[in-house]
Amino acid sequence: MVTAVLFPSHFYDAAKVDEDLQAEYDAVALEKVFQIVIFGYAQWFHEGKLLIKNTPEKEIKAVYRGWMMKPEQYRTFYEQLLEKNIKLVTEPPAYELMHLFPKVYEKIRADTAKIKIYPLHGSIDVNELKAAFNKFMVKDFVKSVKGTDFPRCFDQSVTQEVFDKWMEVFYNYRGDLLTGGICIKEFLPLKYYGKNTNEFRVFYINHISATICRNSGQGNFTPFPPQALIDQYSYLASPFYTVDFGELEDGSWKVLEVGDGGVSGLSEGQDYGQFFRALYQCFR
Repeated sequence: MVTAVLFPSHFYDAAKVDEDLQAEYDAVALEKVFQIVIFGYAQWFHEGKLLIKNTPEKEIKAVYRGWMMKPEQYRTFYEQLLEKNIKLVTEPPAYELMHLFPKVYEKIRADTAKIKIYPLHGSIDVNELKAAFNKFMVKDFVKSVKGTDFPRCFDQSVTQEVFDKWMEVFYNYRGDLLTGGICIKEFLPLKYYGKNTNEFRVFYINHISATICRNSGQGNFTPFPPQALIDQYSYLASPFYTVDFGELEDGSWKVLEVGDGGVSGLSEGQDYGQFFRALYQCFR
């Protein structure tokens, strides 16, 4: 049974929760079904020291809600928490499986974009990519650089010289956050409703599709993903993860992303109280 939620602290005050997670903290406090544990953000993420106030006397089981870590950092985090009588519900292999897209790809390949993977800083033949994909996008094993001037996708017109220059930009943007390798993904033609696509994030908690929320700013009138497709991915090898589904131009649906539940953000407009009630009920 999960009895606690673990949050990172505010950067400058280890006694307070991270300001970006304040709303989640408030929801947990209001629901009164979980113990709240806070660890020092600055000490952990910048110094590798895990500081927790009021370490429990007996082992408790907890869910982490916070920022992404590379798999090796998460493993150390998990192990050091165990020494402090806190056992995270998501073990390191499950975190790595959901956090690194190529790791979970074989489980979802029938319903997601095709990919090609390459080592970091290695040579990538753009003609090979153009032969495989009409259009394609660039990520590392975890994230793209969405929200920057980096191209949303590349098409058949891109040259090797232009692509190589953009890859230098990509590496600069990701910096120390670069994870795993380079994942080139087939660009999927998403359906638009006005200026917004129709994407949903599903939180799977203990293999139950516990919350299904619109995740791309679309209105409430857009269709939901097929329930059969949602149910199909409730079996993945983690107790707590997310799957993002997107509607394509032809009305079909694809899996866009998969993520660890502890580091996946809640959707805009999602009911935080309902989320933590679901978390409690599913992990009882």
